[in-house]
Amino acid sequence: MRKVFCQKEQVETEGLDFAPWPGELGKRIYGNIGKNAWSAWLAHQTMLINENRLSPLDPKHRAFLETEMRKFLFEGGAEKPAGYVPEADA
Repeated sequence: MRKVFCQKEQVETEGLDFAPWPGELGKRIYGNIGKNAWSAWLAHQTMLINENRLSPLDPKHRAFLETEMRKFLFEGGAEKPAGYVPEADA
């Protein structure tokens, strides 16, 4: 098991198995983000895609998601979609 110091969670934790994004950002995530933080990002990304009706095939939408990923993982948070209301626990 590969260990990293997760910049998002500020703990040493299990690292990702591969770079989850192309290029330099992917290398940065691979070296500095743990599996738990990446899972949290994936949940946040899904919410952004659903609430904003984004298409991962649209280059503008991909650029928006990449910007939000940087904010979420490295800059201390990302925006919730406008008007977002979390689902009540069942």
